[in-house]
Amino acid sequence: MIPAAFDYVRVSSLAQAIDLLQRDPETTKVVAGGHTLIPTLKLRLATPALLVDIRDVQELKGIRIDNSGIRIGALTTHAELLASEALHKELPLFRQAANMIADPQVRNRGTIGGSLANADPAADWPAIVIALEADLEIAHLGGFRRVAARDFFVDIFTTALEPSEMLAGIHIGRPAAGTRFTYRKIRHPASGYAVVGVAVAVRLQGDVVASASIGITGAAAHAFAGDAATEFLIGKSLSPDAIAEAARLLGEATECLSDRYASAEYRASLVATETRRALLALAE
Repeated sequence: MIPAAFDYVRVSSLAQAIDLLQRDPETTKVVAGGHTLIPTLKLRLATPALLVDIRDVQELKGIRIDNSGIRIGALTTHAELLASEALHKELPLFRQAANMIADPQVRNRGTIGGSLANADPAADWPAIVIALEADLEIAHLGGFRRVAARDFFVDIFTTALEPSEMLAGIHIGRPAAGTRFTYRKIRHPASGYAVVGVAVAVRLQGDVVASASIGITGAAAHAFAGDAATEFLIGKSLSPDAIAEAARLLGEATECLSDRYASAEYRASLVATETRRALLALAE
């Protein structure tokens, strides 16, 4: 199909983008990689009056690592996250996850900010930022605000972003010594999206879990934190019995989607199984 008519502006600064967006947020759309928006335009599921292209906004690009932590610009592509040696050294989870996203064509154009703001319930990055306990930096007319990743995803394709706001970056603390990470994904063979994806971060002090966080994607209407498992694990060793019980609790606590790809019962089973496998891998 052919998209409905719209005006197009290519901006070079975040201030320009925010100014255009806040003038009429209900009929203005922001585009970067375009992997979600362009198909919805062609199907006329979205009919904006104005399309604001932010690809040239340098403030939204790049990976910064310093003593205060790690900041990833919203326009950083999946391919750049995959290729960054500095980021891989600090957080190898990013390379592991980026390598599971779609194909090279999508990774070269798609951005982490676009994925997070779109909030597809089967996208990979929401689980990652939840497991890393990231803060999401949101730009608006008056400046910036931050929202914890676990609070950012509200419902299917719905986030804490207001219509006149944009996602600007992701802030992550540098991992403490003894922290281990992994991401497991049951990948749909056609789309590459997660039927279920489980991202895990565990910090050990000796043989005991000092802190843990789990991000789940694909299972429910939006990505969420696996609190049922992490609360159980704190203060325990990563023994097979403790891991099995944590995985069971999380599987039972998850209200899963049912669709043509997988039933709710099957997804709940996958949540428990992949959580158990991820924790066992980190225990080795």
